[in-house]
Amino acid sequence: MFRREDRHWWYSGMRRAALALLRHALRDAHDPLILDAGCGTGGTTMRLQEFGRVIGVDLVWEALEPAASRGLQGRLALAGVERLPFRDASFEALTSFEVLYHAGVDDDRLAFAEFRRVLRRGGILLVRLPAHDWLRGHHDRLVHTRHRYSREEVRDKLQSAGFTIEYLGWANFVLFPPAVAKRLLERYTEKNGDGAAEPDLWQPPGPLNAILESCLAVEALAFPRRIPLPFGLSVIALARAA
Repeated sequence: MFRREDRHWWYSGMRRAALALLRHALRDAHDPLILDAGCGTGGTTMRLQEFGRVIGVDLVWEALEPAASRGLQGRLALAGVERLPFRDASFEALTSFEVLYHAGVDDDRLAFAEFRRVLRRGGILLVRLPAHDWLRGHHDRLVHTRHRYSREEVRDKLQSAGFTIEYLGWANFVLFPPAVAKRLLERYTEKNGDGAAEPDLWQPPGPLNAILESCLAVEALAFPRRIPLPFGLSVIALARAA
């Protein structure tokens, strides 16, 4: 992750789209305190400093150590999303990207409740999760995917935790058809004994990487305008603490 996060098309494209939505939501905020829940190696955490002061938490030191090397020392905590080491109503905003789906999270409802607890009333939550459990593939096994989500499930869990949803839709729309084709091919080769599990983080050559990033970054134009996408590989939600 640390090697890929700054320049791999998936990370950079998805980040640009999500931060465009957050930028619109925080347009009237003044130096908010933001929690990046499941910050990994810190690539997105660094970009969140555009909006205010940022604290990152992650479950494993192997992720926090490279995050600290980015200059985030003193703003990182070793913790899981189901038990955040912060007082009630500590933050004005909270982000969580591709975290709650992981096998390391035993109870995502408890995690959503923790997100609500540490957010101030009216605080912003931006969460993104992999979609469609039927799309499970080799990559999901390699990254220890516990679950892939539907929009209805995300809506139910957010509302049950005390959030008011402002936007709930799909992300990674343009690349949905080739991703589905890839998963179907994986199942065919696996059935015939030809498949070898490899992660989806191969770094393409520069021109191809730029094209793929641009495909994802187009969504940065749709999200702030709340234009719904017809389908996608991820679910993205913007909600406020009620």
